[in-house]
Amino acid sequence: MLYQTAADWRTAQHKRVVIFAMSGLGKTHVSSMLRQSGDWFHYSIDYRIGTRYMEEYIADNAKREAMKVPFLRELLLSDSIYIGSNLTFDNLKPVSAYLGKPGDPARGGLPMQTYQQRQDQFRRAEEQALLDTRYFIDRAQDLYGYPHFVCDTGGSICEWVDAEDAADPILTELSRSALMVWVRGSDAHTEELIRRFDREPKPMAYQPAFLARSWAAYLAQTGLSEDQVDPDSFIRWTYAQALAHRQPRYEAMARNWGVTVEASDMATVRDEADFTDVIAAALPG
Repeated sequence: MLYQTAADWRTAQHKRVVIFAMSGLGKTHVSSMLRQSGDWFHYSIDYRIGTRYMEEYIADNAKREAMKVPFLRELLLSDSIYIGSNLTFDNLKPVSAYLGKPGDPARGGLPMQTYQQRQDQFRRAEEQALLDTRYFIDRAQDLYGYPHFVCDTGGSICEWVDAEDAADPILTELSRSALMVWVRGSDAHTEELIRRFDREPKPMAYQPAFLARSWAAYLAQTGLSEDQVDPDSFIRWTYAQALAHRQPRYEAMARNWGVTVEASDMATVRDEADFTDVIAAALPG
């Protein structure tokens, strides 16, 4: 690890961390708080995905829908209007909207083949955005003079890495550049995440094998054909299984490549000093 002991961390001239966890456990909140302190550069993986690697996919999809409207079609063809996503750290909906949900087209669903294609596009984008971390560490320091760096990862990071492989290219690169920090939720956190997701189901990225198993199981259990599936029902049904699928993968990442911080402890962080203390407590004394 980049910092072997709590003392190494506390005295480090440059503190660099990669925070990973399920969405909803405070990664972005803590990262934003550190950014606002003035000494930390906040690198958002999801923002990088949307603005660098999937921007054309997202814009083209919006244009494709606009081309179905004669009035907008004429304006687009004459370069009279511009269509693009207004992606921000606080509004990543253009990415999730593009990912979409599989199922009945009349209810906003995508054909599974299209859905899988977009999942693959997202996987490649996230892998590259993660590998860009070192570039942004150097850029933040050399260009802007930030002494510290926090990488705010997406919840799907665990889907694309093999934490048991000592030569995993993404984890090797990340751990060489920063301290990997897992924010571990409790059973109560998991139940709340499921309740929150049930109220507002959102598109997610899944490991291909997990998605294939889940889709086949859902069709078999419901007896529905692909174009009869309610998209929201499917992703609600899949979500709790996705949490269970990801938990041991996160665990292995922390065990082999970093440290673990309880979500309840991370929730107490109010400033940079609190954050330093919480991370120090996770490192050997």
